[in-house]
Amino acid sequence: MMKFLLMLLSLLILSAGCSPAPGKPDHDFVSSLYKDYPALKDRRYSVEKVQRVVDGDTFVTGTGEKVRLIGVNTPESLGTVQPFGKEASAYTKKQLAGKTVYLFSDAGNTDKYGRLLRYVFLEGEALMYNEKLVREGYANPMTVPPNVLYADRFVQAEKDARSQKKGLWGKHASDGSKPSSAVSSGSSCEDPQIKGNINSKNEKIYHLPGTAYYDKTVPEALFCTESEARKAGFRKAGG
Repeated sequence: MMKFLLMLLSLLILSAGCSPAPGKPDHDFVSSLYKDYPALKDRRYSVEKVQRVVDGDTFVTGTGEKVRLIGVNTPESLGTVQPFGKEASAYTKKQLAGKTVYLFSDAGNTDKYGRLLRYVFLEGEALMYNEKLVREGYANPMTVPPNVLYADRFVQAEKDARSQKKGLWGKHASDGSKPSSAVSSGSSCEDPQIKGNINSKNEKIYHLPGTAYYDKTVPEALFCTESEARKAGFRKAGG
């Protein structure tokens, strides 16, 4: 009888070790993430369980912390609902609700609302969830310094989603209208050079080629003319 109990206890210990509880990292999994995201090696991280999804880019952990995904922005699904907002929110609920996630920080810790700013990985998945949202067409890049580790990567992910006509870039949103986005604002040329950026104060600013900060700006939007930029709600840098 004693031998049986010892064997049963050993099996329970082994099975428990196969999937770490929230808050206890699987170091092999974390090491595997560094292969595709080496810049995260020097960033602190935590392991949490998603208690509730607020919308496409925000959720609440089991410890009560509200988390906002870094570098991306999904259409609004609450209040004034934007095209494809409900789909983005439903997608994140399906992907993350009740799941264990790994949260990595960038240069900043929280935003002005007190939400944790994090790069998010679903346990067992190598693709960062922030990036996945953009690649699947549920979000646009939104660069807010100093959290810019993967700004270029998110911009490329959006280009891929647009070329494949995924999600936001498909023919129609759920309400039958085309999604409104500065990037897809009907530019009048094939190679728009005016960069539109949303800063940390949520201000929309456009930068002209040759001006200060132009080369350093990672755009959320591209325009052919200043008129297009202004119609999309952007103002000229320094203006």
